[in-house]
Amino acid sequence: MKLKSYFSGSVEAATELARTELGEDALLVNARPATLETKHLGAYEVVFGVPPREPASVASPSAPAASTTPAVSGAPDRLTQDITDLKREIERLMQCLRGGRAFAPAPPEPSADELELYPRLLAAELDPMLAQAVVQGTPFEELFEVDATLGLPGAAHGVIALVGPPGVGKTTALVKLAAHFGLPSRRPAHILSVDVFRVAAAEQLRSLASILGIGCDVVETPAALAQALEEQRHKDLVFIDTPGLAANEMEDGAELAEMLASHPEVDCHLVLSAAMKSADIARVIERFEVFRPKKLLFTRLDETDRYGALVSEAARRSLPISFLTNGQQIPEDIEPASKARLKELILGAEPVVELARGSAGGAA
Repeated sequence: MKLKSYFSGSVEAATELARTELGEDALLVNARPATLETKHLGAYEVVFGVPPREPASVASPSAPAASTTPAVSGAPDRLTQDITDLKREIERLMQCLRGGRAFAPAPPEPSADELELYPRLLAAELDPMLAQAVVQGTPFEELFEVDATLGLPGAAHGVIALVGPPGVGKTTALVKLAAHFGLPSRRPAHILSVDVFRVAAAEQLRSLASILGIGCDVVETPAALAQALEEQRHKDLVFIDTPGLAANEMEDGAELAEMLASHPEVDCHLVLSAAMKSADIARVIERFEVFRPKKLLFTRLDETDRYGALVSEAARRSLPISFLTNGQQIPEDIEPASKARLKELILGAEPVVELARGSAGGAA
């Protein structure tokens, strides 16, 4: 097959030029934006091919008429089908062009910094699609959202429930939140616990609340929790501690999930360990959808050095990250989530030179 390239300002114009010169049998092979070296010839390059013409057979005077039959049976039929398929592709291309759909420009060649950044993001366990978006110029901060507020907009007071699987540190995180946001601001706070499954869990929570000077009540049923919420409606902040639910225990929490979901003022945070794998985080989020969590709270940042899964799952589920915890100290080891902090965890701190330059600029 003979190939020939045609350049023009549009694919449609180049196609018309090729068909005028080569005829209706011309086959579209490729259509692409012109390279930097050939861009002066036209914005697009369209490559057409022309099938070789079979030479007319000359029958020998002594040869029988049947000798003109093609040697390979079925070859003309295959060629005809190929031509038909390619003509359909040409028609589809022309329809797209007439509909106003333009070819996307070729992506620029990645720089050395971009080539180095992509494996770093993958090593941090960031989702490959998000990593590619960052390399192609999407600001890292636009990948996900954070919301380090307690309570929902428009609610008369903050009602914060922490839910999640066993062993992720829900109770410790809850006490940290109560101490961090209730005591310094002198906002009246109260703790309600429905975690009656763990042995001595209620007594442990009562002891911590007593040390911090925060009221604490233990209720045994979702109905009792609803009544306690009504009794504590005058408090600025009410924190709800829930039992850890494993995969085979979700039915036990169905009534509690229904009760919390029926109270639109409840700000439900799903608590997850930062040391969990991305696939495990995804499964837990799906499992706890019945609680309708509004935010994700990640604990145990000190137990891993790969934080890409946090951002990946927050972005995939469109759930903002609320708080981060990294130890057992109360209330010190908790911080509001910020995009700058998560970027630092995944990409590392900015170079010292850049930080110094920024400080000098701020002082000026």
